[in-house]
Amino acid sequence: MNNDRGVAAIALDECQLSREPMVGRIRTTKINAQHRERLAIVYVRQSSPQQVIENTESRLRQYELAGHAVALGWPEHRVLVIDEDQGRTGKIADHRSGFQQLMSEVTLEHVGLILGLEMSRLARSSKDWHHLLELCAMFGALLADQDGIYDPTDSNDRLLLGLKGTMSEFELVTMRNRLERGRLHKAERGELFLRLPVGYVKLPSGEVVKEPDEQARAVIQMVFDKFEEIGSVYGVLHYLARNRIQLGLRPQSGPRQGELIWKRPALATLVRMLNHPIYAGAYVYGRKVTERKIVGDELRTRERRLPRSQWKAFKRDALPAYITWEQYEANLRQLQRNRSQFDSPGVARNGDALLAGILFCGKCGRRFHTNHGKPKHAYYGCWRHREQAREQECYGLCSPAIDALIVQQLFKALEPAALELSVQAVADEHRERQRLHKHWAQRRERARYEADRAERQFQAVEPENRLVGRTLEQKWEESLRKLQEIEGEWRRFVQTTPAQLSDEEQRRITALSQDLPALWNDKQTTNADRKVIVRCLIERVVANVVPNSERVDVTIHWHGGFTSQHELLRPVSSYWGSAMGDQLRER
Repeated sequence: MNNDRGVAAIALDECQLSREPMVGRIRTTKINAQHRERLAIVYVRQSSPQQVIENTESRLRQYELAGHAVALGWPEHRVLVIDEDQGRTGKIADHRSGFQQLMSEVTLEHVGLILGLEMSRLARSSKDWHHLLELCAMFGALLADQDGIYDPTDSNDRLLLGLKGTMSEFELVTMRNRLERGRLHKAERGELFLRLPVGYVKLPSGEVVKEPDEQARAVIQMVFDKFEEIGSVYGVLHYLARNRIQLGLRPQSGPRQGELIWKRPALATLVRMLNHPIYAGAYVYGRKVTERKIVGDELRTRERRLPRSQWKAFKRDALPAYITWEQYEANLRQLQRNRSQFDSPGVARNGDALLAGILFCGKCGRRFHTNHGKPKHAYYGCWRHREQAREQECYGLCSPAIDALIVQQLFKALEPAALELSVQAVADEHRERQRLHKHWAQRRERARYEADRAERQFQAVEPENRLVGRTLEQKWEESLRKLQEIEGEWRRFVQTTPAQLSDEEQRRITALSQDLPALWNDKQTTNADRKVIVRCLIERVVANVVPNSERVDVTIHWHGGFTSQHELLRPVSSYWGSAMGDQLRER
């Protein structure tokens, strides 16, 4: 047996070194006529598309195993080459259709010999490898690599095959750990960039810089400025969509890799931008971890964000920034406040309950729940007795009474600053218009450049070369149509939103700023706008509803630390809920 193995190994080595098909038949006692009546399968695999392109020698050596099968006694038409798994890793078998075909052929007793340049070509997982060995031993198939021929039913060969499989899996784990340590070491230096977010590009030197296009940079900056102003991701998205503002993206793969393309912003993109610390100039690596969970028969994966203390690499002031670190942390706090959870007020919505999310129970300290099921008005209620299955100790109240109190106190706080507010409102409106007009100027400039470039390309082609000329002519006409559309949109924008405020508009803004009740009750002022104004000045409101009484003690916590105490009378449904109820019952 040992002599046969040595002859086969020497013959196979000579075949591989010469790269010429072997002439004659290699004799070995392991191969019999029953094996030669079946197929000889050559399994060809390389682990990645890059290896398929660059490691040509390995690919040629694997295909030349078909000649070795002929030298072992198989006719050429009985040698099957399976190469569907080129560019796929061998650590799992689920996505390898070629390996699945190989297993099926072995199970159907169609295979007499399986050839691979190395046993690691077949599988790098002990589970898949030993499953293949069991099937080969059960259905009488042999295995061969560049070192010899193996019979899975032979104890010595089975031991050797087991060691080869274990070494293949160990080699994969070792290489993965080595690569991961090298990646982590590079990340700790702040030099590892796997995928850059929108607004950043990587130079050939490896340096990461801001987007070189001025308009694309301006849109990125606009996203952060508007979020600081509006305080809602949905609000920013609607603002961009309403003004037809697109994001400039550079695909990092595909046929248009590195080219600047313009797309309508998506909500997920804006959320990623606000959560990514790179926009504050920080380099980070390892912010997320992938978790796997089996649900039924399906393996599901999801990404979970890690706290900052568990990030693998974190370096502040390492990259060019769009915002300050303080603004980045303020954005994170605002995103947390916008979440509709028990510990956050949520984003301001258009419901008629003015204090939704910021009104707390003075008895237990819990946040009041808002119920809009009432026919005429909303109701603030404490649900502690429901959640804890206990007797009711905390009571709620209808929204109109306490909302009116808050509005009254709000007007008193804003009245001294009415003049300052009017000046600030005019300045804000002027700045907003200037920003939009600058964006439109950049869009028009880009459209004119694209049209001029298409014309130059058309003029540069030889008149006789109509195959190329017709394509460039169509491109020129398309760019001219796009320029005409943008010019038309710009003219309509200028008619509705001039660059400068007129005297009448300035007087109207000043009048509304000095008449806060009129501005508050204006039809164009939405409930969401009113709630945003309240939250700008008031941090929280605590209401202590006195049981069996119409009296409510209210404490307003203003931003800046000031608190004010108030008392109001809430409407009750019957005399029994009034403080005078006992006296009325006695009468």
